Order: sequence, then structure tokens, then C-alpha cells
Amino acid sequence: MGKGEYLGEFELVVLMSLARLERDAYGMDIYDEIKKETGRDVAIPTVYVTLARLEKKGYVASKMGESTAERGGKAKKYYRVEPDGVVALKRSIAMLGRLAEGVRLDRIASS
Repeated sequence: MGKGEYLGEFELVVLMSLARLERDAYGMDIYDEIKKETGRDVAIPTVYVTLARLEKKGYVASKMGESTAERGGKAKKYYRVEPDGVVALKRSIAMLGRLAEGVRLDRIASS
């Protein structure tokens, strides 16, 4: 496999978080899932930039929701995992699993 065949670390975190939600999700929902499950307090714009990159790759799709008064008439943008995103997740998770099988931490000298 060549460069770009696997998801980058944060792409994997964002796409897996969206998949865990099992529904169309707003960017803040994805951010909250990342924070809850990883303990990482990432910048919200980083989540949106990553979602845009994943959308460009065809791994996620977005749609605009209804405008709401509480958001000053602005609509929320919702994301969902696309079939190619599922394939990318499976491929990346499988690769990490294969790598993990060969790791013998008990043989590594501790410092």
C-alpha cells in the first residue's frame, strides 16, 4: 500500500468518533465524543478542518440542518460516515492490529 492508503492519526480519531455516534452528528457532538473518549482537548476548528478533509476524500458527507432561533437563525451542519469511510476505518484498524500483534513490550528495555 502506498502513502495515503491509511488514515492519519487525527483523521482516525475524528472518523471513529463520528462512527461511534451512529447517527448524523454536529461538529460539537464529534468534539465532545473525542474529548470524552480520548481526554484530548483539541481546538474545535481542528475538528472542522479534519471533517472537511475527510469529506473531500469521500469518507464523510455533510448536510445542513434547519436554522434555529437559539443559533441566531444559523443552521447546523451535520456529518455522517460514508461507505468509503467505513472501508478506510476497517483498513486502518486492521493495519494497526497487524502491527500490534508483532509488538513485544516485555522485550523492550525500560529506561
